[in-house]
Amino acid sequence: MGSTTKNKRNNSVSDEHEESNKDSHEKPLNKKPKTTTDSSTTPTMETHKKSKAFDKNRRKDKLKSKLESKSKSEPVDLDSKPPVDSTSGGTSGGDSPPEFHISVFKDLAVVDDSARSVAAKQMVTELKAVQNAYGVQEMDIDDGGFKLEAEKNDGLDECAPSVRYAVRRLIRGVSSSRECARQGFASGLAVLVGAIDKIRIGSFLKLVVDLLEVTSSMKGQEAKDCLLGRLFAYGALVRSGRLIHEWSMDKNTPYIKEFVGILISLASKKRYLQEPAVSIILELVEKLPVEAIASHVIEAPGLDKWFESAAGVGNPDALFLALKVREKISIDSSIYGKLLPNPFSSSQLFSADHLSSLSNCLKESTFCQPRVHSVWPVLINNLIPNTVSQLEDVASASNSLKKHKKSRKSCSSDEEIAKNLKSFCEIIIEGSLLFSSHDRKHLAFEVMSLLLQKLSASLIPVVLSNKVVQCLMDILSNNNTWLKKVGLEFLKQLTDWVGDDDVKRVAVIVAIQKHSNGKFDCIAKTKHVKNLMSRFKTEAGCMLFVQNLMNLFVDEDNTLEEPSDQSQTTDENSEIGSIEDKDSPRTNGNSDLLKRWVIESLPGILKFDKRDHGEMFRVQKEIMKFLAVQGLFTASLGTEVTSFELDEKFRWPKSPTSNALCKMCIEQLQLLLANAQKVESMANANSLEPNDLGSYFMKFFSTLCNIPSVSLFRSLDDEDEKAVKNLQAMEAKLSIEERSHDCSDDANRDRALRYLLIQLLLQVLLCPREYSEAASELIICCKKTFSTSDIPESSGEDDTEVGDAPELMDVLVDTLLSLLPQSSAPMRSAIDQVI
Repeated sequence: MGSTTKNKRNNSVSDEHEESNKDSHEKPLNKKPKTTTDSSTTPTMETHKKSKAFDKNRRKDKLKSKLESKSKSEPVDLDSKPPVDSTSGGTSGGDSPPEFHISVFKDLAVVDDSARSVAAKQMVTELKAVQNAYGVQEMDIDDGGFKLEAEKNDGLDECAPSVRYAVRRLIRGVSSSRECARQGFASGLAVLVGAIDKIRIGSFLKLVVDLLEVTSSMKGQEAKDCLLGRLFAYGALVRSGRLIHEWSMDKNTPYIKEFVGILISLASKKRYLQEPAVSIILELVEKLPVEAIASHVIEAPGLDKWFESAAGVGNPDALFLALKVREKISIDSSIYGKLLPNPFSSSQLFSADHLSSLSNCLKESTFCQPRVHSVWPVLINNLIPNTVSQLEDVASASNSLKKHKKSRKSCSSDEEIAKNLKSFCEIIIEGSLLFSSHDRKHLAFEVMSLLLQKLSASLIPVVLSNKVVQCLMDILSNNNTWLKKVGLEFLKQLTDWVGDDDVKRVAVIVAIQKHSNGKFDCIAKTKHVKNLMSRFKTEAGCMLFVQNLMNLFVDEDNTLEEPSDQSQTTDENSEIGSIEDKDSPRTNGNSDLLKRWVIESLPGILKFDKRDHGEMFRVQKEIMKFLAVQGLFTASLGTEVTSFELDEKFRWPKSPTSNALCKMCIEQLQLLLANAQKVESMANANSLEPNDLGSYFMKFFSTLCNIPSVSLFRSLDDEDEKAVKNLQAMEAKLSIEERSHDCSDDANRDRALRYLLIQLLLQVLLCPREYSEAASELIICCKKTFSTSDIPESSGEDDTEVGDAPELMDVLVDTLLSLLPQSSAPMRSAIDQVI
């Protein structure tokens, strides 16, 4: 081995050595020398060194001329003559024996992949011709420059000296870090070993160990080169196909076990050798039949001990190998130790106890960052099989916005996947990675990105859990860490995964906002949620989002168990209205923040609405009903009420909604009606069936008021109650009057007055004892304007006012002006429409 190492280090010598030996090596490799040095057939080390120096000089001086001549003649010969059995060059009496040109070794190390391929093809073609001639004629090649290579005890006795030399040089070459020497020499070695069956597998394995042996005198980089060279040599053997051919010829061949055992031993030396060693084994496993894997690969010496110790020391490569082998052969075995359950099943693999035993292996997979270790895709494929994810994608595409029944088998499979995923996320992502080092946080988001590629929308809440969202917000809110780029990249992948799928969009928005109290964009300093909400393009997508927001508001299990540190209380904002609100039992702390976001977001959907007026009206109706139910009414008995007249079921949260939230609902309802009035004024002119949200709201309001188990969110005094009833009656009369005028200016006037009455009704409910007088005056003006006799009975005081009132227009203007200073924006907009 000492001489081998020395030969490797002395591949280049001084120019004067090259010049002194120029005349001694002009002949091709397989031609007989004119003279012999002495009776001994083994040349000295100095002779061999000079020989190598001459080869290098000859390549340097004559490379261009040789390449030009070969480009004109050799490609034609390669195409016209089969390279496998071409021996004609050495069989005729007058022809020279076939030659092998060692200049190809230089071309094997170049960067250009195509040049390396051409060089490998040329090398194998020439060496096959040499080997064929050697086997047929039993040529007595006695070249002193290569007897050193030929007469080594390397087991290649049946190979021509040039072949033996090439094998040894290629094995040495795979340890070189120069340019692409490893790739090129490994490629040439694979092709050569596969083409010449005289190169025995046992001899090859022995040569690799002998020529690339690591000694104590080697420096760190030199030893590393030798170890990596052995990996490349073993990879070349697998790619040559000789091991598979050997097993097909002899089912009891010892070489597969020996080969796997050597790789396991090599993987145990250094951590950086583990993953490539396992990759080589798996490349062999992919080519072998199940029978050979079961009887040779998993029975290789040292494999059982390697598996046994993997869980304790944290060896992700052993887990990767175990999963891939088990996937290939589908046979239970105790050889996997604690890495795989026995008997194997997906539910057992992802059970809490088993995942806890694997956590050490998975944590240690960060050593190969920024690349994600190969074990993760395999583990995720077991967690969410491809067939299941594809079926769910099809179902999502065709039935994403409809409720559809599933078979019991499908439900069982979905439930098992959800259970396994929940366990995986809680124990591995959250328990082992997310709250560890920065590298492991990075890995956690990389793994979640891999999960996204196979995830259905129904499983998003499992992955985007409270801890994940909190961690993501902490990362994005901190500008002084490189993890912020990781968080932003995860959000980008999340957006890409959503694409144009409204089901996924809804799932992501709800999951993120649910665990951030509706303040994700504010805390994380992004516009992620806002951008997602702006991309709803269909009525069905909007309706799905509205329904999910309603459920988020109503369902008690949506409140956070672990509120964010950045979240704020609602003490200041909850003081809207009377002082009694501060001591009201209708407060729910931080959960009100999330409900506030829901209330604000519902009308916000319509800002990005590009649909026709009919579709928009249907979305507006759903939003209006929710705001009216949650803001204006409460259920006296339980939390659910069914209206047979409307054929709908209405729900309230189990804990009473705070007065501040009720008032916020009313304010949003006012904004919704004001915006609807502007849209309707443009739409009704071109619509056969006017979409009147104000009229629909008044009918809806009256229907709920008549349900015995439903009451207004606060009790009204006599004046406010009378004002509400009179406003309802007058709005109904104005609605009839408007329809009788078709699309004339009078109809526009009636609509403006009617919407003003609706806004005033909401103001009466919102602000006790402040607007009842203005409501009475406005109703009087409407009476005198339309001279209607069907207005509800008024008090004597009102009749006096009617008889003694000043001019109608003066009263109306005074009333409207008195409302302006204290009115909300929607109320002022309605007054402007009337004026």
